[in-house]
Amino acid sequence: MKTISQLLGKTAPIAIHGNLETPICGLEIDSRQIQTGHIYAAISGTLVDGHEFIESCIEKGATGILCSKMPAKKSPDVCYVVVENVAATLGEMCLNFHDRKAENLCIVGTTGTNGKTSVSTLLFDLFTLRGNRCGLVSTVENRIQQTIIPSTHTTPNIVALHKLLAQMADAGCSYCFMEVSSHAIDQQRIAGVPFAAGVFTNITHDHLDYHKTFDNYIKAKKQFFDGLPSTAIAITNKDDKSGMVMLQNTKAMRYTYAMKQMADFTVKVIEHDFTGMQIHLNDTEFWSSLIGGFNAYNLCAVYATAFLLNDGDEELPIQMSALGKVNGRFEVIRGPQRITAIVDYAHTPDALKNVIQTINDIRKNSANLITVVGCGGNRDQTKRPEMARIAAEMSNRVIITSDNPRMEDPLEISNQMEAGVPPQHYKKILKISDRKEAIKTACMLANPGDIILVAGKGHETYQDIRGVKHPFDDKVVVSESFKLIN
Repeated sequence: MKTISQLLGKTAPIAIHGNLETPICGLEIDSRQIQTGHIYAAISGTLVDGHEFIESCIEKGATGILCSKMPAKKSPDVCYVVVENVAATLGEMCLNFHDRKAENLCIVGTTGTNGKTSVSTLLFDLFTLRGNRCGLVSTVENRIQQTIIPSTHTTPNIVALHKLLAQMADAGCSYCFMEVSSHAIDQQRIAGVPFAAGVFTNITHDHLDYHKTFDNYIKAKKQFFDGLPSTAIAITNKDDKSGMVMLQNTKAMRYTYAMKQMADFTVKVIEHDFTGMQIHLNDTEFWSSLIGGFNAYNLCAVYATAFLLNDGDEELPIQMSALGKVNGRFEVIRGPQRITAIVDYAHTPDALKNVIQTINDIRKNSANLITVVGCGGNRDQTKRPEMARIAAEMSNRVIITSDNPRMEDPLEISNQMEAGVPPQHYKKILKISDRKEAIKTACMLANPGDIILVAGKGHETYQDIRGVKHPFDDKVVVSESFKLIN
């Protein structure tokens, strides 16, 4: 147990009311989780102001309050600490609470619109294969070596994240590979995390429901690199138009990777089919079971990270070749009559375009592409017509369906998507709100040799409808639908 003074460390509060030597047995930002002896951090969020719950937290036993404004009513048994930035201070306090164990980890954060999960997971797999003990923080799952911890957010809240990092250190991990979302950066959920490296994949249309403008979205990503120390490594995709922007103000050592121009690390796809691709990366070549140009970028980022962290040698290309696919990312399911289905998490316009382009580059002219796609409810609405337009222009048939409609009407979402379809492609479109029926229909429409893309959900095993998560797995539904084909 530590005192508030010990947790604050070198942080200089604006104001203090109470005893800084008050012992603390836990930190919390969720007022519902407060227990006796906790310190409650009152953070002003996007929807609610944490200061509104200070009194209820004290009633539950909180003995310390971290806030940005001193409450008018104060309890004599509670220590109130006012600071300029509650989240940043909480990050430092979490680090101290766990004896700064996270500093024993080499933590690599990957941010970008697409590719975060793939790069983080591939790094975890590669470094594990090379004999290291590793941790993973991702959209799909969190891992401490081979122990799986369910994931609820791309990046956990600040208290949960620091606890997870400490657990990794206790388990003897040397590395942690972490997805860093724009929401987490903006909300300072990564405050206090001692990153050793940052990787930027790309930035495209997404999350404008939260960030409001694309410029704000870019700035959120850039904040991550701005905060890296001079001892860290910053690796960016030079081919992305915002790639070099990420490095403008960083103190970290700067490196680039690219496919279309000169960079510190360059990659090129030599040949590919639905079993994998042969790629040339700097001065080496190897075969990968991953498919597509977007995965070539991901592999290049992984190779660059390993090389720059001094964990690369002559065995690296061989081990890169051994890396398997990431759950829900371009997963190929072979069906009857030479029909091929591909399940992919693509849920942004750029990701959908990249996946379809990869399929079109590989498929024979006689094969048709049937794309099943939807858009999530209560999320960025501006991408809906764009997603449908891309699918219609690049596919032979398109079935617009539900994809986690949440609290919205699935039919209204599909209507907004259909509005983006050019008139000459109207005949390609079907609208089937029931996702299971949509996938089943796509399988029934497929002729021998055709390809079906089921986009949007990937690794997810649920449909979020009216606040209830119903069991649903695209891969399972595809496999079941294939059994119905004679």
